[in-house]
Amino acid sequence: MLHDKDRNVKYYQGIRAAVSRVKDRGQKALVLDIGTGTGLLSMMAVRAGADFCYAIEVFKPMADAAVKIVEENGFSDKIKVINKHSTEVTVGPEGDMPCRANILVTELFDTELIGEGALPSYEHAHRHLVEENCEAVPHRATIYAQLVESRRMWSWNKLFPIRVQTSLGEQVIIPPVDLERCPGAPSVCDIQLNQVSPAEFTVLSDVLPIFSVDFSKQVSSSAACHSRQFEPLASGRAQVVLSWWDIEMDPEGKIKCTMAPFWAHSDPEEMQWRDHWMQCVYFLPQEEPVVQGSALCLVAHHDDYCIWYSLQRTSPENERVLEMRPVCDCQAHLLWNRPRFGEINDQDRTDRYVQALRTVLKPDSVCLCVSDGSLMSMLAHHLGAEQVFTIESSAASHKLMRKIFKVNHLEDKINIIEKRPELLTNEDLQGRKISLLLGEPFFTTSLLPWHNLYFWYVRTAVDQHLGPGAVVMPQAASLHAVVVEFRDLWRIRSPCGDCEGFDVHIMDDMIKRALDFRESREAEPHPLWEYPCRSLSEPWQILAFDFQQLVPLQPLHAEGTVELRRPGHSHATVLWMKYHLTSECMLSTGLLEPVDPEGACCWNPHCKQAVYFFSPAPDPRVPLGGPQTVSYVVEFHPDTGDIAMEFRLEDTQLTTPGQ
Repeated sequence: MLHDKDRNVKYYQGIRAAVSRVKDRGQKALVLDIGTGTGLLSMMAVRAGADFCYAIEVFKPMADAAVKIVEENGFSDKIKVINKHSTEVTVGPEGDMPCRANILVTELFDTELIGEGALPSYEHAHRHLVEENCEAVPHRATIYAQLVESRRMWSWNKLFPIRVQTSLGEQVIIPPVDLERCPGAPSVCDIQLNQVSPAEFTVLSDVLPIFSVDFSKQVSSSAACHSRQFEPLASGRAQVVLSWWDIEMDPEGKIKCTMAPFWAHSDPEEMQWRDHWMQCVYFLPQEEPVVQGSALCLVAHHDDYCIWYSLQRTSPENERVLEMRPVCDCQAHLLWNRPRFGEINDQDRTDRYVQALRTVLKPDSVCLCVSDGSLMSMLAHHLGAEQVFTIESSAASHKLMRKIFKVNHLEDKINIIEKRPELLTNEDLQGRKISLLLGEPFFTTSLLPWHNLYFWYVRTAVDQHLGPGAVVMPQAASLHAVVVEFRDLWRIRSPCGDCEGFDVHIMDDMIKRALDFRESREAEPHPLWEYPCRSLSEPWQILAFDFQQLVPLQPLHAEGTVELRRPGHSHATVLWMKYHLTSECMLSTGLLEPVDPEGACCWNPHCKQAVYFFSPAPDPRVPLGGPQTVSYVVEFHPDTGDIAMEFRLEDTQLTTPGQ
């Protein structure tokens, strides 16, 4: 956020203007800064001429840092940092503030605008902490929405029919009715919408201003709805609402900070990259047919923390009449997150599994499927397995899969075993030996790519139940890596130093100390389809895992050096898994295509890749040095299932013989 130049400049401009308006009225400028963080906005206010600032920060480590930053910049006599939630701040002779403030400065926003509790905080501040009709920075926020049809985005929320080509013709796996009718998960889907190609959605409406909030007046956190009538630009199926907001720092609206995606931005060439504020994807409860030119109403509903949308034929008579917030009642949205829905709906991926299964299935195959909420067991049945068992260790997944099996008339064909794999008994398998052990593998608790190696442990735990010559699919896995230069993601790890003329190195130091802990030197998950990068090295394989064998007792170790083939700033090593379903069929959770000559990367959109940032993060604004290599040490620990790693960036000019 400190690297968000556009945000910082616009806040500074708005604060200067607000302080000037107060001074022009002959008043002292008393600022209340809620959610001060580093104290940056308070320091801006003092430098703009404010007489005093009360900087509120509830998170103690951040409040302690703000005190030090304020002192370092010489503003301790004009800024008081208060380590409380704003609703606990008191006003009066013995209170935290002797009197109410006349300028309210806040940065309480998330991608949804209101998801961090902005409305209740503003409501309380106007009632108890600031003067009536105070100046506010930002002065106003407006939420915008655009109705679209998008098979890709809709696939993140609904289960599509899945087609399986068999020797007896095409079989179709259909979703249960209650899953089709379910409105889905209540939480917003926030993404980097600029990375979704316009070819992947059809615009059905203009960009509609949905509602605005004036922060200089009393704000209400009460539930409400706001409707906007529009005429569809095209006929289609309304499925998804794309949404974003802008904030105006001054009453005239001349100083504006917008989150609009490139196609709705007034100056796409000057767009500021952000990861703290992105754009929202909302799913309508049901897809609705719309006809070009036939008027409809898009209705935004909100409570104190959340927004949701519905499509209506007429405008609500009372904008205080609210539809209930959508809640999943089908279990699927509780078990499968949005990327998982997209993964299951990926027909090409399903076809890959079908292709592999055809090569290993026999008419007398007895299959055991081990993955959370997986449809693999249904594929095995449709492709001719004699008997199919599937393990669902949670009650929720057991209930969901039973429902899916029933609507597809397979409740008597596939046996669901609700227990942990290591507790499996011969009775559970009806005395049969398993000839084919199947996994995607996918487990809901997995955060990093290699966490799905849990399948290897399951394979080891059920070894006694495998018959002679049993086949395991996937038969192996491998860990791969590539060194990359990020276009923008480097900013989340890069020191800031100076921010709009204020020294915030204390914040940098605090983050650096946190990164010195071993846990923070591990990889972290990111969906890299949202974060463009280019490879500086060729991809390479680090470790291999043979699922035909039991989990070994000794660690698997790899170390080496990789030469960077392309010039650039080496920000991180990206890691992912490949699953070798058979000797001829492989699935990647990372790179899907060979890297092109310029280093462009195409990432699996359903999976998060693991990103190991180099420390300190190279700053692209600094000129490149000489040739570089990356040395690495990676070790898989079978006792914990953990993979320890260290990657070091080295300048080859400093590693010549004798140095």
